Amino acid sequence: MKRSNPFKNKLETTFLFLFFTILSSAQNPIVPNQGLNDPHIHIFNDTAYVYASHDRSAEDKAFIMEDWWIWSSPDLVNWTKRSVLDPKDTYIGEGFQGCWATDVGEKNGKYYWYFSEKNQQTGVVVGDSPVGPWTDPLGKPLLASDLTPTDEYDMAIFEDNGEHYIIFGVWDYYIAKLNYDMISLAEKPRELIINNPRGPYNPDGKNLEKPTDDKPFVHKYNGKYYLSWGCFYAMSDNLYGPYDYKDTVIKKESFAEGYDAPTWPNGFLQGRHGSFFQWHNQWYYTYCDMSQTGNRYFRDAFISYIHYKENGEIATIRVDGVGVGQYNANQSKIEAEDYFKADGLVKKEFGNNFVVETTSNKSYLNYPNINGLDAFSKINLKLLAPNGGEFSIEIRKDNLQGAVVGSKKITLNKNSNLEDLEITLSTLNQKENLYFLIEQLDNKSLQIESFSFIN
Repeated sequence: MKRSNPFKNKLETTFLFLFFTILSSAQNPIVPNQGLNDPHIHIFNDTAYVYASHDRSAEDKAFIMEDWWIWSSPDLVNWTKRSVLDPKDTYIGEGFQGCWATDVGEKNGKYYWYFSEKNQQTGVVVGDSPVGPWTDPLGKPLLASDLTPTDEYDMAIFEDNGEHYIIFGVWDYYIAKLNYDMISLAEKPRELIINNPRGPYNPDGKNLEKPTDDKPFVHKYNGKYYLSWGCFYAMSDNLYGPYDYKDTVIKKESFAEGYDAPTWPNGFLQGRHGSFFQWHNQWYYTYCDMSQTGNRYFRDAFISYIHYKENGEIATIRVDGVGVGQYNANQSKIEAEDYFKADGLVKKEFGNNFVVETTSNKSYLNYPNINGLDAFSKINLKLLAPNGGEFSIEIRKDNLQGAVVGSKKITLNKNSNLEDLEITLSTLNQKENLYFLIEQLDNKSLQIESFSFIN
């Protein structure tokens, strides 16, 4: 017997393929004042695509969601609207206002876009590109409402070793391998067991009727599987579990001023539907937020950096308006681990923070879209060499072969404390794309904790 579901409502859907060129250049929200929410971001051909739900209007007093959206970005800062799926172009038909969460999978050059028929069923459309055009190959749900004891919506698609899996449900989550065709199941869905779960309706572990939430998602990092539901997550050594509940990635200390409220009736841990993704050796969490609209029925999507501790647990994220992929030179410091691109480096815990550590003789970090640089003449790096060593640091603009705007060779003694390194910079424009090129001159590693711009 299915558990009671407070999200229940009969839905309908439509699919409409359009190509839009609406551009957003704001950060957190990534696409402000548009109602883009329930974001699932995937990287295809070095471009980020967000597959999302769409709240209709800032005036709405209930969830009215009439279509599904795709936006794309080359840099996680500038977003272009690319495709709209109207429920009338699926098995659901016209007049539907329950276009809930979506996700996508790719196999052999074809793209499979899965969508929730409100909180009841899951359908799928297929296209030859990440943005369609789309067709409904089944003409009926892939996951029908009588498939399992849970409700067959809020799906996530997970690829592991070439196999694709679909995860779905509310309160109790289920997983099934997809067939090669991506539009049928290869096995009977299995329940994912979570030990000691928590959720926005279950802060103390005593609510056995509503132990988690809906919105499940799975990702993998360093051999561990992460099952998340909003900002809550559990870990396992096995995709099929059991999973051990760990923590939330959002805490009270996450919020910059003006981003902690308004929030949901059950507090800031509620309603954070989203996904985890990796790009250019960096990890991110994208999620719903209502602090800027003040209306839980007209939500935004945010992105924050994700950093993993040595034990695999996820450090608390930062929720602010700067977001990712862009930086403010006027900040007191920029965390080195918040890069956009990196090669030849790894993140490591350093006290209550993180450093990036070189792992090869030549490595680089990239920080694009740094605003306010024309007011500064120097950069100060906080760094250390655990085993001492000689190093060369070059700062170039635009690309790895771009003009050198600052450089220095240094010799550091073995030390466990951070040291300051100042580098004079050439005249810079208001906004620049900077690359930090680091060379180990004697095969010893360098760690960088943060940097700031000074005069």
